[in-house]
Amino acid sequence: MKRQPARRGGTAGRPEAGAVAIESERGPALSKRLHGGELSRVAEVRAGLRELLRHWGEPGRRDVAELLASELVTNALVHTDGGAHLTATLGAGPRALLCGRLRVEVRDFASRHPTPRVQVSEEGTSGRGLMLVHSLADAWGVRAHGVGKAVWFELDARCG
Repeated sequence: MKRQPARRGGTAGRPEAGAVAIESERGPALSKRLHGGELSRVAEVRAGLRELLRHWGEPGRRDVAELLASELVTNALVHTDGGAHLTATLGAGPRALLCGRLRVEVRDFASRHPTPRVQVSEEGTSGRGLMLVHSLADAWGVRAHGVGKAVWFELDARCG
């Protein structure tokens, strides 16, 4: 893998702390480690994903990707103690940055698999994350890995 510093808008080319843009065998990608309790860094995840996807997909697809990634990262940080690792990867090929299939995976260190809540209180501000992922993603799932799990989703760019 070829590693390149990630860039955030307004940072004059300085790499964002903790984020790395990589060229994977699959295509352009973003990799970010988050430590437990770092909920304030969810905005940085969104910004890194926004940069990766700045030319990707039909209007509104980037917004859906940011929302779903935020939900998975927030869930991992709120419901586990060991932090999380986000990887966002676009499909391979010359048009990947425009129309590649996006896969976002959030790994954590808790083996308990999440389940979408069937009924959520109208007044509540939590419990909707996995229902959003289930409703808006083209595909999603959970898989065991080493000492924890990975929750992932995929979105098609829906280019013409």
